[in-house]
Amino acid sequence: MKAGLIVLAAASAVSAHSTWQDLWTGATDDAQKCTRVVKDNNPITGITSPDMFCGRSPAASDAVCDVDAGSALTVEMHAQPGDRSCANPAIGGNHYGPVLIYMAKVTDAKSAASASWFKVAEDGYTGTTASWGTEILNANCGKRAFTVPKSLASGNYLVRSEVLALHAGAGNEQPYVSCFQVNVKNGGSANPAGVTFPGAYKASDALFSKSIWDSSFKYVSPGPAVWTG
Repeated sequence: MKAGLIVLAAASAVSAHSTWQDLWTGATDDAQKCTRVVKDNNPITGITSPDMFCGRSPAASDAVCDVDAGSALTVEMHAQPGDRSCANPAIGGNHYGPVLIYMAKVTDAKSAASASWFKVAEDGYTGTTASWGTEILNANCGKRAFTVPKSLASGNYLVRSEVLALHAGAGNEQPYVSCFQVNVKNGGSANPAGVTFPGAYKASDALFSKSIWDSSFKYVSPGPAVWTG
């Protein structure tokens, strides 16, 4: 991205915060029924914060949403709590960055406070116009659908959705994270290895070592590769 846009990046660094709020199971809008709702729409303070697990002071839901292995889940982000209008960007202010989705098998999705996360979806950056994950998210009214791998073992899972905003420059990453509580049914036997949050990302990782406004910036996927089953 062009270095000349760095002034625009600085101006946008304090605006247009957002939260992941809603979940769809297939075509069913479960809204916030199974969402661990975070306390506000501000970003996490850094990639090593304990908040990287499931966001800023999330409140666990008393519900767990059923989903069949091999079917679709959709996570939904918006700038203001309760605002699902497609007239407003899901995350504006030039908050460019990837959209990443992880899952983790847990004993009880309503109470789990630790987990091993595997990545199931990612929209990064191809280097072309409007190809950042956040730009794709905005074009889809804040929604990112993905398929629960058919081979995944049945049971309770947390779904962890993340925007990793990189607009503020190297070393100033702004993660936006929320979790959703689901129960996978009719699954297979796969239990993929995972990573921890915090811990999966390090300040020395290639993605965080250079500003996206630097003309030589190259996108390098953070964390593990996407697991498709």
